[in-house]
Amino acid sequence: HFLCVCCQFMLCSKLWRKSPKSNQYLGLRTMEPLRAPQDPQPPTSGAPMEGLNPSPAASTPDQEMPPTTGLLPGETVVREGKAAILFPSANEVFYNPVQEFNRDLTCAVVTEFAREQMARRGVKVVVPGEKERVVVNLADEKKEETEMQTGEEGGEEPVVTASVGECCKNGLRVLEGLAASGLRSVRFALEVPGLRSVTANDFSAKAAALIARNAQHNGVTHLLQASQRDASMLMYEMRGKKDRYDVIDLDPYGSPAPFLDAAVQAVGEGGLLCVTCTDMAVMAGNSGETCYSKYGSVSIKAKYCHEMALRIILHSLDQRAGVYQRYIHPLLCVSVDFYIRVYVRVHTGQAMVKNSASKQALVYNCVGCGSFHLQRLGKRTTQGNHIKYSAATGPPVGAECEHCGHRHQLGGPIWGEALHDVSFVQKVLSAVSGNPSRFGTARRIEGMLSMVTEELEDVPLYYTVDNLSSTVHCSTPPLLQFRSALLHAGHRVSLSHACKNALKTDAPPRVLWDVMRCWEKSNPVKRDRLSESSPAHHILNTEPILQACFDVREDANPQSRRRHLTRFQENPEPFWGPKARANAGGGGISSDLEDRRKQGQNKRKNQITDATQLKSFPCKRFRKGYSTWGSMCSVGKEGQFHSARV
Repeated sequence: HFLCVCCQFMLCSKLWRKSPKSNQYLGLRTMEPLRAPQDPQPPTSGAPMEGLNPSPAASTPDQEMPPTTGLLPGETVVREGKAAILFPSANEVFYNPVQEFNRDLTCAVVTEFAREQMARRGVKVVVPGEKERVVVNLADEKKEETEMQTGEEGGEEPVVTASVGECCKNGLRVLEGLAASGLRSVRFALEVPGLRSVTANDFSAKAAALIARNAQHNGVTHLLQASQRDASMLMYEMRGKKDRYDVIDLDPYGSPAPFLDAAVQAVGEGGLLCVTCTDMAVMAGNSGETCYSKYGSVSIKAKYCHEMALRIILHSLDQRAGVYQRYIHPLLCVSVDFYIRVYVRVHTGQAMVKNSASKQALVYNCVGCGSFHLQRLGKRTTQGNHIKYSAATGPPVGAECEHCGHRHQLGGPIWGEALHDVSFVQKVLSAVSGNPSRFGTARRIEGMLSMVTEELEDVPLYYTVDNLSSTVHCSTPPLLQFRSALLHAGHRVSLSHACKNALKTDAPPRVLWDVMRCWEKSNPVKRDRLSESSPAHHILNTEPILQACFDVREDANPQSRRRHLTRFQENPEPFWGPKARANAGGGGISSDLEDRRKQGQNKRKNQITDATQLKSFPCKRFRKGYSTWGSMCSVGKEGQFHSARV
């Protein structure tokens, strides 16, 4: 035993003499490998954690092993996709495992974007697991064959290929402005082909140092560069035409509003801009004035608030891009869990910027029945080759709602055009469904994108069947029957990825209420209980013009619903949702805060039944002398807790 200990000590001493004392990486000092245990500086583990890296004996000679980075005390390894991230146990660097879907979808979108861009540069990207290029339709296949034949006749050189993990000379330059641990950037370097460089930036010194260590740990230092800068200043400095990035990803904690102005300038011509918003309380109508100060649009608390949030951020991006004679083209915009995510391309063109006014719209929302109308800000008329721009006429509604007699709320302006580029979404969907083992959330991506391709492109916002039924106080009609009634009436209808019971249709509100009137006749409500001022009283006292037919049609059930795709998943884990902001000073989340969070979970579902747990503060009405209980209001008596219920 003594000889074994001596041999181990001599081996460690030999390795210590050969190892460099410091490793500089873009001006950031990384952790020194294999430090002696008695070194006063932060030590690293002499051996990697089990399962962290394969042993040399188990690996093949042709396999190139990434450099081993030891774990610091309290660190764990987070595995996602092909990346293995060193992560501190304390909440010093932000990380939310629930957003794996966000990162998977981004890798899929950036891969298809790189496929298109690199094809124009004569480079073919190679994705592991794909046997051949995904062909969406025959027109694309014939076009590619024609291009290849033309290249062979012209005697051009064979097509250059780009694989994942390789530095492509003519590849894309990617910036992740707020990288935190660098997980997303590491996944870009390991999973997306056709990249020239990936810059992972974060203002936190601890996060930047962790990014450098994770790049070294995953063996992508030739592609990934760590940066400790203010994200806005970094993008402002790179707004020159030759310095712009091909892809910019912004996933901040909260609102991305402070970074949008710099982002629309720093992304290249036709480049991809990916933005995440997690401040859904502001964008969903809880604070309209705050939403206006951040995004230049007033949000409304309505059933369609999640799609309206998508259109608000698109309006803000287009407005800021228009200042610099640029405009946006949305590729994919989704509302997921507790956040929204948009993927847009940014182009330059003064003539196209003039169309921006006609793409924005105000929303008139009835506070009684929930009917809404859109009013475009501008008007564009085409006369041959000449385009005329003029002010829009309105408003589209009267002082009171024609259906229930209540007032309207005014929201917006919002983006009034399509949220998605269906042809691009189909390419992403085909690639993901053809290679399902590439992403851990491939099933959900397939279900989500399938619903996106089925949505009506030219119909902004949506209704919900349960809200329509609640307005008239009647039972809810089955979704297929309601959709069939609209199809029988000659209108188009689709579902929405943003809400399970959503109903997107080009039918006017009058038709929807006629369908509900016809449904109420077969499922009557007690009208004597309806208040004369209620929306239900006004709506049901009007005879329907349209006689709805509720026979179920075959085309009323979309393909995504027939195939039982994973469209709306259950809660992924307990206490899921937005995580706490990273504490750069260390220490993580206090135990008191964690206990208060858990106590607040399901507080409305778990009602207090024990009277001893109720509050016993004095009744305000009793103190002021107008309690309706009179002498029966027994405040302070043992066993009586009327004051807690008032």
